[in-house]
Amino acid sequence: MGKNIKPAVLVDTQWVADHLKDPDVRIIESDEDILLYETGHIPGALKVDWQNDLQDSLIRDYISPEEFEKLMSVKGINNQTPVVFYGDKHNWWACYAFWAFTLYGHENCLIMDGGRQKWIAEGRPITREIPRYPTTPYKVNAFLEKDIRAFRDNVIRHSRAKKPLIDVRSPQEFSGELLHMENYPQEGALRGGHIPGAQNVPWSSAVKEDGTFKSLADLKKLYEDGAGLKSEDQIIAYCRIGERSAHTWFVLTYLLGYKNVLNYDGSWTEWGNMVRAPIEK
Repeated sequence: MGKNIKPAVLVDTQWVADHLKDPDVRIIESDEDILLYETGHIPGALKVDWQNDLQDSLIRDYISPEEFEKLMSVKGINNQTPVVFYGDKHNWWACYAFWAFTLYGHENCLIMDGGRQKWIAEGRPITREIPRYPTTPYKVNAFLEKDIRAFRDNVIRHSRAKKPLIDVRSPQEFSGELLHMENYPQEGALRGGHIPGAQNVPWSSAVKEDGTFKSLADLKKLYEDGAGLKSEDQIIAYCRIGERSAHTWFVLTYLLGYKNVLNYDGSWTEWGNMVRAPIEK
């Protein structure tokens, strides 16, 4: 864990190791590689597939609150359960799952600093055993869409008002050279570039090589000195489909303590294809 970063939502690998047999804690692995969990995971950890568990493929949206309630019940999670997320790629998808759970108002969400990479590097145990937990009652009491999620109309107004927009994609995507990350299929948008007025701060700039988050001083240097952000700003972050920007949303909201950060999950797959949407290169 980075020096001076000790928010209540960030726990280290030792904390997780100490709670492996805690019946009141649920550990969730969420990866970009949706088959990685089956090769071995933290003992007792459950899998959340970002694509099949959290998204409604018919309308390109998230599952309904009622469907989320069913998912939580099956996973043995109640409204008070602490849920610890971790995953591959520096917790990129773990932060996305964290954001999605927060969308449905789950209040007790945590991130294991360093993710899957750090757990394995430390020689900690993994297993292929799939745990089963008793079903639980669950009720979505608050759907926080307006608090943490931006839609295209929000972004249009935001851009026109010249409020802070953070594009967390790679510099090549930001410039329009690529439509997707390097070494990925170049698909998903008809145009390359970025939303007018956006600044480019790649999501991975916030983490160190071992997968843990950078220190508070380094994060402030990155976002405040470098991008000119202020804690009182209204900020919208975006990427290609909203997963990398959920990582930046987590950093700004929970590590730097900003109160008004939205994740535009429509991101470049929507904006780059939207009729009459202006772009810059």
